[in-house]
Amino acid sequence: MSQIVHKKPPASPQSMEHRNLKQGEFWREIPAYRDVDEATFLDHLWQQRHSVKTPEELLATIEGLASPEFIDDVKAGFHHAPMAVRVSPYAISLIDWHSPYDDPIRRQFIPAASTLLPDHPKLTLDSLHEQDDSPVPGLVHRYVDKALFLPINVCPVYCRFCTRSYAIGPDTDEVDKVSLAKTPAQWQEAFQYISERPELEDIVISGGDAYQLPPRNIELIGNALLDIPHVRRMRFATKGPAVMPMKLLSHSEWVDALAAIADRGRKMGKDVVLHTHFNAPEEITWITQRAMDVLFQRGIFVRNQSVLIRGVNDTPERMQLLVRRLAYLNVHAYYVYMHDMVRGVEELRTTIQTAIDTEKFVRGSLAGFNTPTFVCDAPGGGGKRDVHSFEYYDRENGIAVYAAPSVKPGKAFLYFDPIDRLTADAQARWAVPAIQQQMIEEALRKSGAGREQLVPA
Repeated sequence: MSQIVHKKPPASPQSMEHRNLKQGEFWREIPAYRDVDEATFLDHLWQQRHSVKTPEELLATIEGLASPEFIDDVKAGFHHAPMAVRVSPYAISLIDWHSPYDDPIRRQFIPAASTLLPDHPKLTLDSLHEQDDSPVPGLVHRYVDKALFLPINVCPVYCRFCTRSYAIGPDTDEVDKVSLAKTPAQWQEAFQYISERPELEDIVISGGDAYQLPPRNIELIGNALLDIPHVRRMRFATKGPAVMPMKLLSHSEWVDALAAIADRGRKMGKDVVLHTHFNAPEEITWITQRAMDVLFQRGIFVRNQSVLIRGVNDTPERMQLLVRRLAYLNVHAYYVYMHDMVRGVEELRTTIQTAIDTEKFVRGSLAGFNTPTFVCDAPGGGGKRDVHSFEYYDRENGIAVYAAPSVKPGKAFLYFDPIDRLTADAQARWAVPAIQQQMIEEALRKSGAGREQLVPA
């Protein structure tokens, strides 16, 4: 037998770090969960009942791990948050409480007042103008052939950076929420609208979070949409597998309901998939792998949509690790979004240039179908634009101009980099309202994208 000549050097252990998932009963490191056995921790109902919703509950859960100063900081942060706080024990147990300010999971879910930055002056609560594209409550029809159905306004956890903070979860000190279509009776109006628009082929079921829909409602919604002849594709969207993966292990009725819709759709020649939302490599553990195996074995295809978040996944190496870890679990990385311009989380946003640099690094390190597209969901309702497809990008002042000819032709859409990431001179210019408008007009002029603009007010 001839000897094989290896022309490439052996891969470094670091290149296989994505396979090293967190193992064991790691939750026992949290004081409140020290005596919780595996069967209990993997019970989704136990996870829901013990989710942290107040600073006092957080203190009781992690007492002795984080400093009193941090807890006081969190108490103040709760009062300034546009989103209510709800964090599952699973997510709590993945946070490094010895260094909570730097932890990528804490940053997503638990606000600290000392880290907050002033909102960008061009920011609005509903930056994507979803309400403007809602023909009936709970339905957004922006793209010609696609619609977003919002049948629920609660989630297993509440992300601080939620683009729908104007409507999701209970009212907060900062925001009174807009009402969505939350009952089966209200859903009928959305179904009727969809049935009367033959161009609609693709429906996303989100909210809120499809994880929180009871199995009977998964089947009710799924079957109602499958019964509409021109609906060809359906996507159930959920953050759940990232923050409460054990539901897929302990709530077999929910998995059965989703699988039944996917199986029926397949027999009809229609595509039913699950879209989930992992942002940090640390969110993926041995529990996640078991949960994703359940979906894979049931023939349920899973795609992931991440958000590019400062201090969470905004370095090329961390994003590469996340995407590789997803591929290892048979989850296809689909999109990485620019962080939407929503209230109260400016310290989590990063720049268009960061997205460009990160995508350049990630692309080529995995198979193409496992490489996400980095997009900017253009403020003002322009829809998802390839992040580097801007008409003009003023890096000095942090203004990117996008066009959306197939969505809203003739209009320009502006995304603004966070001001604290700009030079001192640029920050000074943004402090003067008259100069702000001059910078915007100059960016629009150089873009040639059209004078009519849709930008946050």
